[in-house]
Amino acid sequence: MHEHRFAIGQSVRMPNRLGTLKTDDLLFTVTGKMPARDRSPQYRIRSEEERHERVVTEDMLEAIAQQLEMADAAEQLFAPKKITLPNTN
Repeated sequence: MHEHRFAIGQSVRMPNRLGTLKTDDLLFTVTGKMPARDRSPQYRIRSEEERHERVVTEDMLEAIAQQLEMADAAEQLFAPKKITLPNTN
């Protein structure tokens, strides 16, 4: 039996590819874990943009937490810092 790689509540993305044309990835939250299908764990996932849940196998998903952490680090590195000057009055 294969272990589930993603946790309930974790943000994941499902790469959206149509043939050789890559379109925007779809973002989801894991809402439940299900038994494996064809030796790949299954998940219930939901998008903020959809009213229904989907059932997908683990090989269809990618974690996005690392990408978000990298974006936060870049924002902190390049964000303008607010400088407070002393009041001279």
